[in-house]
Amino acid sequence: MVAIAPVNAASSTSSNWLKEAQQSIAASENPGGLMGMMQNARNEPGTIKSFLANTQNTAANLALITQSSSQAAGSLATQFANTAAQKRADDQLAMIEKMNPVQTNYTPPQGLDPVIYFNDGSSIDTNSNVMTLSNGTQIDTTTGMKVIDTSSIINMANGAYLDTKNNIMTMADGTRIDTVTGLVITA
Repeated sequence: MVAIAPVNAASSTSSNWLKEAQQSIAASENPGGLMGMMQNARNEPGTIKSFLANTQNTAANLALITQSSSQAAGSLATQFANTAAQKRADDQLAMIEKMNPVQTNYTPPQGLDPVIYFNDGSSIDTNSNVMTLSNGTQIDTTTGMKVIDTSSIINMANGAYLDTKNNIMTMADGTRIDTVTGLVITA
């Protein structure tokens, strides 16, 4: 045997429809508000108890309405304040962007050419900072010292060194001697 699931029926078709109808009739006979209070006071002229109870209930309901209205007004004021603050921040950002525009077509400055050639035959290598004179002498542009190829250098114990490529011996005191001729180089 299969069980039938319970069906949710509207209140007018439920088993207690008679009770709901009686409650509706009773509620329509007892109107709320000031008119209801005055009607109750007329029905029970000797007592003020029901009038005062209804007055108290009405005052509590009005206080609740006032409190809800105040909370809604406060919430609305906060929402307006937040919207206004956001608009001010957006306006300030737009003003800053307008006064300081972002450069979209920026081209960085061009650096030096890797080698700069001069009319007298000399050149400067800007990557290694070496100036080569027309006679082949190389000078370091940052220190002003003559550039010597270290692969052709033989260092001596006393601080002197021999340039085997150019056949020049440089003494510790800076005196330069041509090893082929034995003459002191003055220039």
